Formats: sequence, C-alpha cells, structure tokens
Amino acid sequence: MKVLGISGSLRRESYNTSLLRAAAELMGGDVEFELWQGLKAVPPYDADEDTENPPAAVAAMRTAVAGADAVLLATPEYNASIPGQLKNGLDWVSRPLATNALRNKPVAVVGASAGAFGAVWAQADLRKVLATIGARVFEGEVAVGHAHTRFDEQGRLIDDDIREQLTEVVDGLVAAARARIPQAQAA
Repeated sequence: MKVLGISGSLRRESYNTSLLRAAAELMGGDVEFELWQGLKAVPPYDADEDTENPPAAVAAMRTAVAGADAVLLATPEYNASIPGQLKNGLDWVSRPLATNALRNKPVAVVGASAGAFGAVWAQADLRKVLATIGARVFEGEVAVGHAHTRFDEQGRLIDDDIREQLTEVVDGLVAAARARIPQAQAA
C-alpha cells in the first residue's frame, strides 16, 4: 500500500514537510510513503493548458496522486487560508471532476504553523476543497501551533502529544485506504 505526502509549504526547512516525515516514521513496514516535492514546479491553472498533454509538472502530480492508495496533506496557513500553490495544484488534480485522481480517495489533512493555532483555518478550508473535489476526507486533526518549539534543529518531531495525534490520523488514513484495496492486492 502506498501513501503520498504533499506539503503545502515550499520552504526548504518547512515544518509541514517535517510533519510529513514524522508521519512516515509512524506508518507500518508494509506501507510505502512517498513525499512528493514537485509542487513548486506546477504552473498556475490554465484551462487552455488542461489538455490531454498538460504541463509536465501537472502530469507528474496527477500521476503521483493516482498511484497512491491514500494522500496525506500538510498545510501551513497563509492569511487564514490555504497556500496558493497548494490550492493551485489541487485545482489541476481536480480535473476532470468526475474522474479526477482524488475522487473517492482517502485523504487526511494536518498542519503546522509558527502561530498559536496550528493552521486550523487552512486545514478547514483544505478539507472543504478536498470534499468538493470528491476525496474521502478523514476528519482527524493535527494542529501544530508554535511549530518552532515542536521540532528540533534537524526537523524531528519532539512533542509526544503531537506524535500521538499524528499516530491516530495516520492509523485512520491507512485503515481507510486498506478498506478500499481488494483482498488479493492487500496480501
């Protein structure tokens, strides 16, 4: 089984990317985790470019999402909402709506921010967007406020309470993905 992680932060030392790496450590040995890092290359959505041969970065994102059994998104909060580049990437993946790569796919949302609230508004907005796209959004929440105090200098999660919350979300997402995989493939 494969879980795809996408960070909504493009920053090299991103707390959200670190949160995804911490999530990967919590997944069982039979779960493959891929951290997709091509978001920065995805161009602004343009319906004129949304053809059978979309831009290469768009095709790569769509392929990565389609090849995963579940998706874990980690978002910072910019101006009380979703970062533009993450929303843009999801706009590309959402096309065509009826058959997009996220349709009926288990997705979980977590978030980290330097502020006190841990990107809760961005997470709520992201869940709304994902539901509109047709994803099966897992409702567990991990809101990492004051993220600079929750990770060490190497980007490792050092907060046990956050790790426990993250474990619950990861376990729920993996269980939802396993429920969708036919028994012959799961074995």
